Amino acid sequence: MLNFLWVIMIFAAVAAGLLMGRVKEISDALLASCGNAVNLSITMLGSMCLWSGLMRVAEKAGLVDGLARLLKGVFRFLFQGIPKGHPANGAIAMSLSADLLGLGNAATPLGIMAMKELSHVNGDAPRASNAMVMFAVVNAACIQLIPATVLIIRQQAGSSNPTSIMPAVWIASAVSLVSGIVAAKLMEKRRERL
Repeated sequence: MLNFLWVIMIFAAVAAGLLMGRVKEISDALLASCGNAVNLSITMLGSMCLWSGLMRVAEKAGLVDGLARLLKGVFRFLFQGIPKGHPANGAIAMSLSADLLGLGNAATPLGIMAMKELSHVNGDAPRASNAMVMFAVVNAACIQLIPATVLIIRQQAGSSNPTSIMPAVWIASAVSLVSGIVAAKLMEKRRERL
């Protein structure tokens, strides 16, 4: 759906420019945007490789399992029904760690791996368990300590202080996370009553 909206906006902008006789401005903007897109993609690729590599090193060093042990009380509250020592705990910890670092693209495969593990805990049932729903909520609204992708985009766009948005990011993501957890817990209680 979002891709459809982007296509409509692009075609509407080009059509408006053509109707107003601004063909030169349209072609100049297209060529400049292509160059900017390539530069941004290369910069983001380097950053994603760096952070994904650090996540892999952390996993191999046992830091992810340590984080899972450290957060076991929080995990027990949020993701009820996961047995102790199940691989789902480590997969969730890795996904949340990537989210905390603001690595949405790197967190996606980790989130898929965590959801697969949660599905195994759920007996591969067609209906999502409470733990699966809570993981989806927490994963979608996770607090970002370092919003790496946004900082790279702001730096590439020429911001004089790319990190100035960090307090706003922390507040907004904390509010969305708490709101999502409360809503999921309320719906969980309602589902149990039905």
